[in-house]
Amino acid sequence: MKQLLIYEQPMPINRQQHRHVRIKPTLDDFGFARTLNSVPLTTVEFAEAARDYPIVFTGSADVGGMPAALLGLSQDNNLFVETDGRWTKEKYIPAFFRRYPFVVANQDASPENFTVCVDKPFVCEGEGGVKLFEDSGEDAPALTRALSFLADYQGAVQRTREFMQQLHASKLLVPRELKVVRAGSAPHTLSGFSVVDETRMQKLSARALDKLSKAGVLGFIYVHLMSLSNIQRLSARLDARGPAPPQ
Repeated sequence: MKQLLIYEQPMPINRQQHRHVRIKPTLDDFGFARTLNSVPLTTVEFAEAARDYPIVFTGSADVGGMPAALLGLSQDNNLFVETDGRWTKEKYIPAFFRRYPFVVANQDASPENFTVCVDKPFVCEGEGGVKLFEDSGEDAPALTRALSFLADYQGAVQRTREFMQQLHASKLLVPRELKVVRAGSAPHTLSGFSVVDETRMQKLSARALDKLSKAGVLGFIYVHLMSLSNIQRLSARLDARGPAPPQ
């Protein structure tokens, strides 16, 4: 079973043990994400992601979870990975996917202290791969870029968790379901996520709203609410792919 949604076998990188390890060159192939209908988001991504995807919240409406970009309307269908594996042109690519094949060993690690891993199936033999270490033992450019990206990502994840704690404390989240009807297949329900309830939000006191605004939460809530109009665009995108294959 895959770990962390897209990783087959995360392998901690050791400077001595993996001095000569190389990884496959990246060719903008996102085929590994083809069957994912959602992906975790950090708050720093909200503005760009909201142009293309509905932003929802995973987990319980009361505790835990993370923001997520909804990528499809069925459990195993990402509507933004094309047949050749490329991401749909001019659509935002979430950072969770852009960091692949790298990941940190401990998802709770601080941005200053984490162990970097690479997905083992991405390791390759021979001179055609991209070096992780120079012959001198120093980090090669590919690893240097990965470390910088992962540090930024870990920092963004921590700030997003703080946002989620404040969002839960405000008790604004409610579970939501989507009923999906498509020619050629039985209707189904997409569930397991929450959204902000605008009615509850309207009932907050001025003091509570001011507190959310000063914490930066209110702005992210507005972006989330505006992004939900993209659900209709997802449906249109699904319809454009034609009838569902026979069951």
